[in-house]
Amino acid sequence: MSDIFKAELLRFRWWAAGCVALQLVVLGFLTRVIDMAQQPIMVYQVFGAVYAAVGLLLGLYQMGGYRRPNTWLNLLHRPIAHWRIAAALFGAGVVLLAVAILLPLLVIAGWQEGMTARVVDMRHVWLIVSALLVSVCGYLAGGYLMLADRRMGFSAVMFLAWLALTEATGVGAVLFQLVLVAWLAAMVLIVFKPALGTPERDAPRTFVVAAPMAMTMWFAFVLLAFGGEFLWLAQGSHPNNLAVPLLNGEKEADVLNGKDLIVKGLRDSRDPEAPLWREQARISEIFDVSLALRTTPGRNQLTNLAPMEFDDEERRVRWVFSHDTMRFEGYGLVDQRPAGTLGVAGDAPFPAPVLPGGEGMLFDRTAVYQYDSDAKLILPRARLPRGEAIAGFGRVGDDIALLSDRALYLYDGRDLDSSDGLLSPRQRVPLPGRAADLERVDMMELFDGWLVSFTFARWSSSSEAGIPFQAMVRVFEDGRSETVARRDIARDYSEAFRYRDWVPSPVLYSVHHAAMLAFSGNMRPMPMATPPVPRAMQAIAGVLLLLAAAGAWWRTRRTDLSTPARIAWVVACGVVGLPALLTLWLMYPERETVADDDAVVAQPAMA
Repeated sequence: MSDIFKAELLRFRWWAAGCVALQLVVLGFLTRVIDMAQQPIMVYQVFGAVYAAVGLLLGLYQMGGYRRPNTWLNLLHRPIAHWRIAAALFGAGVVLLAVAILLPLLVIAGWQEGMTARVVDMRHVWLIVSALLVSVCGYLAGGYLMLADRRMGFSAVMFLAWLALTEATGVGAVLFQLVLVAWLAAMVLIVFKPALGTPERDAPRTFVVAAPMAMTMWFAFVLLAFGGEFLWLAQGSHPNNLAVPLLNGEKEADVLNGKDLIVKGLRDSRDPEAPLWREQARISEIFDVSLALRTTPGRNQLTNLAPMEFDDEERRVRWVFSHDTMRFEGYGLVDQRPAGTLGVAGDAPFPAPVLPGGEGMLFDRTAVYQYDSDAKLILPRARLPRGEAIAGFGRVGDDIALLSDRALYLYDGRDLDSSDGLLSPRQRVPLPGRAADLERVDMMELFDGWLVSFTFARWSSSSEAGIPFQAMVRVFEDGRSETVARRDIARDYSEAFRYRDWVPSPVLYSVHHAAMLAFSGNMRPMPMATPPVPRAMQAIAGVLLLLAAAGAWWRTRRTDLSTPARIAWVVACGVVGLPALLTLWLMYPERETVADDDAVVAQPAMA
């Protein structure tokens, strides 16, 4: 076993050395130009895709060389357990990836930590570990793709899709990747056997291989629906590319300017002042509240929602937030030397990671801060009650609007410039719906308060989004608020389109969403007001489940599966649906039959 391990290391040593050299050149150049630790998430996603591709290519090439019949027979024809041979081969591959990927990243991170004033946190070390795990996932997926039967091997690609779709954050992201690596390793060990491509008979092994296969089949239905939507877009009748949006629909509510939207929202209002407000909306300035803070940074998040830094142009200092110290660390833009630290009102650590928002404003999950360049202080200016989270912020006339997941708070904007204390809200307006469904907030100033339009029409094509509507709320100077109009917004998408991912398999749809939210911590998306599944969609899903069970009963009779296995597959298809039926179809071909000799009629001999 050790000889196989050493031979594999020697076989790919120059490949690993080339990857180290190439990475050092690329990362070294980029680090001289930009701060690689403070890039937006898209940059890390590109690097992750590259690392996954490197691992995938290594797995395909390495196992592709051994999969040839004569080579495979020679490899396994030795007095060593098959799993030990697999461990030696794949263990060498993991070591090579560790050298090729970890070494350059650690060298660059060490140089940035020791030779520059830039911030390097422990989360960046975990990010380097995550890069290795992503490449190992690609490597094991490539190995499985090459060793498994061609009808099943592509299911390993689903693991790479999960890496891109997961909401896991911080160390949770590393744990999620470890789970994927462990599952892929089990799949590789299962297919690493003398008779490549033979279906599994043991129940646990079958589950390990069949579960990702069924999920891949469900994902294929999702991609098929996506392809249909793409053709819909190309055809020109998709709601998102109509020249004129559908009347009173979700797209119209999204693209209308604030004046027209408020007028439409007041159309059926019975308030005696509604006609006056409609006239005022046509000539008044309409303010909108930015909803860009639905997601704020989490502690030790591996990537950045946005660069966690801001520049003090007067002092020529860049302040970068450190998750380790929970303070801003500064360095000069001219001499690149350390310039001190900034905490809350001095040197106190922030209670949560802070995201710069422009104009000297900073935000965490529950508070708003302001940077005072003259005093070189970061002061807390607004704080939400316990249990609420920030969703949006903006200036509306002379006031400040702070949106949480439960209410809209209005502050006197003059106090933000003339004082340095914690502001008290003048009005609190409870949200008439879920913040996750909120598409836009438009506000018009009245003589004695505000008129606020809440439009709940976000993610209109999703089955999880709430029923769309627009609520018009009048806010009085004394803090009172009342709903003066409510307008139902028509859906642009049919029920069949919105439940296109749910109908093929309600079980796998739920499993997929639960898996994507695992290890997400406080980065979990805000919940939507998801309505019950329509009975028509439930009926269609039920019919498909029955058809899947019937198809499994018919298919299993034509295979050489045992009776308990047949029953298990029929039950599984009846619960999981069409993806499980397709998995059964691909995993177990029809048994071969031999013609009955007695049925063969001998032909008379020719004279």
